Amino acid sequence: MKFPNDADGEALQSLFKDGVNFKKPQSVEFFVAVPDQATGEKLSQVLKGEGYNCFLEQDDETDEWACSCSKRMVLNYNQIVKIQKELDNVSKPYGGYSDGWGVFVD
Repeated sequence: MKFPNDADGEALQSLFKDGVNFKKPQSVEFFVAVPDQATGEKLSQVLKGEGYNCFLEQDDETDEWACSCSKRMVLNYNQIVKIQKELDNVSKPYGGYSDGWGVFVD
């Protein structure tokens, strides 16, 4: 399977090499960096309204806040890029931005 030559493509290539089933829905977690807890709580509610399972967390080392938004989906490069752009657009008015993604392999 071929993937684009960028960070998202490389992550998918790594998952593919690890034997992840790309035909079976996986739990994909998208991270949205936010400036503070109060803003993160507001944005989490908005993202929940958009269909994401969200929770707010603070990094113990950096004290930075992030909304973790998960969605079950088939791993697809174009869909992952699209979701990150959507999260970027929704979070921008809150001072947030899309900050990567990961997969909890079933």
